[in-house]
Amino acid sequence: MIKYIENLAKTLLRTKYSELSHAEKNVIESIANQEPVAENINELFSEKLTIGQKLADKVAGFGGSWTFILIFMMLMASWMLINSLLLTSTQAFDPYPYILLNLGLSTLAALQAPIIMMSQNRQAAKDRLEITANYEVSLKTDLEIMRLHQKLDTLIDQLGGKSADEAKEK
Repeated sequence: MIKYIENLAKTLLRTKYSELSHAEKNVIESIANQEPVAENINELFSEKLTIGQKLADKVAGFGGSWTFILIFMMLMASWMLINSLLLTSTQAFDPYPYILLNLGLSTLAALQAPIIMMSQNRQAAKDRLEITANYEVSLKTDLEIMRLHQKLDTLIDQLGGKSADEAKEK
């Protein structure tokens, strides 16, 4: 089997198996074992997430939604309206210039920004995995087409005809 894999690498990629990248080795092995190379990256990636990472993704998803923006705007307007109306009766718990509101907004921004960045970093890592998987599928498709072309040429030669490459040369 090892010899067959070495021959596939030399025939299809014109290089030694040991000099191939990890993705190229996966493709050659999948061809040798006649196995699919495609994987569901979403499932593989989701299985490895911790509870904190899943929570960060949910916070980032909600924090970047219109629902969050509308709720947040209503809360801020209510806060300012209640404190402005109560200000006339001197019972306002956060009178103008709304220092407690500013503190809350600053705290929210300080916590939300790194959580969103963590989620974006994970998405970038997932995208890199998807790109590698797409490369492997594309490479395997190309190599399988090359193998089919070689088999067709061999079959045509055995039947006494001319291959497509020979016809082009003339």
